[in-house]
Amino acid sequence: MYRKCLLALICFISTLELSAQDTDTDKKEKWQAGLTPAQKMIANSGEDLLTGGNAEDHATVISGYGEMSFRRDVAYKQSRANLDRVVLFVGHQFSSRFSFFSELEVSDARIEAGAARGEVGMEQAFLRYNINPRQYVIAGLITPRIGITNEAHLPINFLSSERPIVEQLVIPTTWRELGVGYYGQLSRWPIAYSIAIMNGLDASQMQHGRGIGAGSAGGQSINANSMAVTASLRAYAGDFQFQVSGYYGGANGMSPYTSDSLGIEHGAFAMPVTMGEANIQYSNSGFSAKALGIIINNSAARQINTTFANNTPEQMYGVYGELSYDVLYNRSQRLDKELSLVGFVRYERLNLNARIPGNAIKDENLDQHHAIGGLAFFPTPNVAVKADVRYTSTGAFNKNLLINPPPVMRSYPEQNYTVSLSLGYAF
Repeated sequence: MYRKCLLALICFISTLELSAQDTDTDKKEKWQAGLTPAQKMIANSGEDLLTGGNAEDHATVISGYGEMSFRRDVAYKQSRANLDRVVLFVGHQFSSRFSFFSELEVSDARIEAGAARGEVGMEQAFLRYNINPRQYVIAGLITPRIGITNEAHLPINFLSSERPIVEQLVIPTTWRELGVGYYGQLSRWPIAYSIAIMNGLDASQMQHGRGIGAGSAGGQSINANSMAVTASLRAYAGDFQFQVSGYYGGANGMSPYTSDSLGIEHGAFAMPVTMGEANIQYSNSGFSAKALGIIINNSAARQINTTFANNTPEQMYGVYGELSYDVLYNRSQRLDKELSLVGFVRYERLNLNARIPGNAIKDENLDQHHAIGGLAFFPTPNVAVKADVRYTSTGAFNKNLLINPPPVMRSYPEQNYTVSLSLGYAF
């Protein structure tokens, strides 16, 4: 049934598109010339260098990004310096219709045998087929279009040293799954849309304090009996960008035999996780603003906790708002138009156990407030030097969640500061 509904929706959108296109839409130059500035922004995210027609047929493109950081935890008097990630992008344009996109990430500088640090993984790896200049299909390891940062996660796309906390803990970062996605934009209005089918989450791997993130396999050896559907709408109006997105997917990928032995429901959408997200962005004359809200419901949390004892919540949410201003905006013509010095403030509110089932343990330190302020200097648009301070306020940590706590363990700080410096680049 869900396949028929998805196919009907794709056919309906395609019909709308075809009715508004002329016979020359396969000519890329004509299409790009006719787009409004907003539509051009939708068409090229800045990360996929093949999207905007930057590569000729049979051409291979190499690019990448990375970031390194220094952080000082004031309460624990602990400093940490790290090469957070280096990512290599390799793309290939087979023809005007077929292309390949991949990102390989090395995090924390290196991998050591027997050490629980560092990671090498594919962030994205998919084939893309252009139906026409406004519509395309991708298949492989893809990042769902949910939130602001998950797709546009280059370090030059966010102002703080870290990605927004809400888009780390509530929306997993960087969230990717195996699936097939259909993307497009309307010809007469600056509206983009997406719909994708992906593998579902794995409830057995979910962890206390990590939201749904630990339940994502990231393309690695997935129990694929569950599936998920995600969709988004994105629109431009003047200097504003609006987006709404949603997700509905099962969280039990085990076979019926294994599920029956555990006494839990099974099927494509068993143990469903639902997600709703909306965000708005504004930019004009050096001033920018962002706001985002996300809510996640897990109706099978009690059953998950009974089976896997991982203290899964029924509901979690996160919101944040950010204001920024480029203090060199009016002077850039006299200095260097590429220079940018952006001051920003952001407030984030999240609760990873906003509602819990009767067999879960409440942990108030997952009810968090974050206030962040800092500066981001861009000597050129693709290089960022950042400095910021984050104030964090939470509830008390529940000691019942600790098994054999160490005798020298410091008490949990409910009020804390983190001072951060970072360098980021993209090419």
